[in-house]
Amino acid sequence: MESHSEIINGDDESSSMLNDDSNKLDTNSSEFISSEENEDTRSELKFDAVLESAEEKSKRLQIEEVLKSGDSVLETWRRLALSRYGLVNDDLRRQVWPLLLNVDPDPSEKAPLLSELSQHSEYSQVVLDVNRSLKRFPPGIPYRQRLALQDQLTVLILRVIMKYPHLRYYQGYHDVAITFLLVVGETVAFRIMERLSTDHLRECMEPTMEKTSYTLTYIYPILQREDLDLYEFMDRAMVGTMFALPWYLTWFGHSLNQYRDVVRLYDYFLASPPLMPLYVTASLVIDRRQEVFDVGCDMASIHCLLSQIPDNLDFESILERASDLYKKYPPSKLEKDVKNRVQKELEQRRKDEARIRRRLDKNKATWVKMRHYLPNWLLLHYRNKYGLLFATATLLVGLYAYLRATETGFSLFKQGPWNI
Repeated sequence: MESHSEIINGDDESSSMLNDDSNKLDTNSSEFISSEENEDTRSELKFDAVLESAEEKSKRLQIEEVLKSGDSVLETWRRLALSRYGLVNDDLRRQVWPLLLNVDPDPSEKAPLLSELSQHSEYSQVVLDVNRSLKRFPPGIPYRQRLALQDQLTVLILRVIMKYPHLRYYQGYHDVAITFLLVVGETVAFRIMERLSTDHLRECMEPTMEKTSYTLTYIYPILQREDLDLYEFMDRAMVGTMFALPWYLTWFGHSLNQYRDVVRLYDYFLASPPLMPLYVTASLVIDRRQEVFDVGCDMASIHCLLSQIPDNLDFESILERASDLYKKYPPSKLEKDVKNRVQKELEQRRKDEARIRRRLDKNKATWVKMRHYLPNWLLLHYRNKYGLLFATATLLVGLYAYLRATETGFSLFKQGPWNI
């Protein structure tokens, strides 16, 4: 079996995926994805400082007050992370993210040295991905600090998959890990990634993409209930779910250009059920519904549009809608539709494959029958790809010469108008 690292090959997957259909997301689907092998071609992640608004300041003071009180409960942190502006800044996230996941870092547990991990089977792929992710690090940091962060990220990833051998690394996992490393540091990031890898991201780390493919299908029953016109338009265009694959695998961390949008979404997802990224996906697509209609009912055009997330989206309204969608259409109410859709896609794929086989068999039978009536010298090597072309051209030339020769006064050797 191929690992997930072969499904998203390279760090430009979100822009280079060629969408076909959600049932193509298996371990043999790497042919649908072209990639840049040696560099990260994504736009540089922008860490621009933004002035704190009056509303954000009020939210920050509220969180600081709760932290000082020391008697908050998990529900309080979830409410603060989900509501508008999330946890506001990284100083607060550093304190609240561990509380959201109820992780208690053990400072006495030392991280292994990078040299001690070099024999792991995933080591080379992890190092390759980390080295191609330089644009996701803060710009302008000293060279030595950047190298240290790269080593810490590599160790962080390998520690998790070594502790849980049944988990498989996938390309995109490093996009999640780097966000936590930058915000909370190496020790806490390990505990958070350990928790997420055995919970929220568990199905993404299985040996095959079967469950991930199945889960992505939830997007369409949500759209069908909330925006029937948009659903029918995308379904008719056979857009599938490949455009949302990097969003789901990386919690949008791979596809967004603004750092503040990434960490805001992480506030939201850490306080949400595991399938919430699918509801955010549906909400984002609904937010861009007019753009989808404008590009026309064409799979490639819609896929290209949706694969690129603009910087100017109002994520707060998108998240508010996602929360409403989850309340209206929880996964338990969608399960039957998901199963029916997956079964329908499977049956259609089988019909398509059978039709292709019949067509190939028919063409083969026609060719075998035809070649009995043609001389061997004409066919040359019929298995050669040029054999049929040569035979056809020869027949046409002979037919043309015969017809012209029967015309009055025509001669193959008659002088032409060019007068040599």
